[in-house]
Formats: sequence, structure tokens, C-alpha cells
Amino acid sequence: MVRGKVVRYDADVPISFQAGQGRTDVTKRQVQITIDVEILDQRQGKTLWQKQGLTEVGEYRPPQEADGRKIALDKLVKDLVDGAQSQW
Repeated sequence: MVRGKVVRYDADVPISFQAGQGRTDVTKRQVQITIDVEILDQRQGKTLWQKQGLTEVGEYRPPQEADGRKIALDKLVKDLVDGAQSQW
């Protein structure tokens, strides 16, 4: 069983700028998602793998925040699979 919680979600981190006349436009942003997660063996009632503060980011061009969120979530899933496999 996998259980966890999102401890931080920041969808508006500017990472790339373009100067204009009298203003600066943000051309690229990133979503940062931080989770605390635990993989449990339900039969034995013990923790197989645990990670607090697991953070991933996903870059996107405004206003496509959903694209950045999907990238960050895909990376988190990969991290979870890697963590689970490290216990085999």
C-alpha cells in the first residue's frame, strides 16, 4: 500500500524572463510538488520504503500550469517506483 500527503505545492516559480519595453515577461515557470510518502507491506504491517520531503518539478510555459503539474507528477511516480524497487 502507498500512502502519502502533499506537503507543498507551488505552481508559480518563474525560471525564465524576457525583457520588454518598460516590463519583464516571464516566459517559463515551474511547478514544484513536495510529498511525504510511505510504502507499506500490509501483510507484515511494516514500512518497506519511506521518504519525507520528496520534491520534483515540472517546467511549463504560461499559462499551461497543468502541463508542468503532469511532468512533476510523472517524475514523482518514477521516484516511487524506484523507491519500491530498491527494496526488492
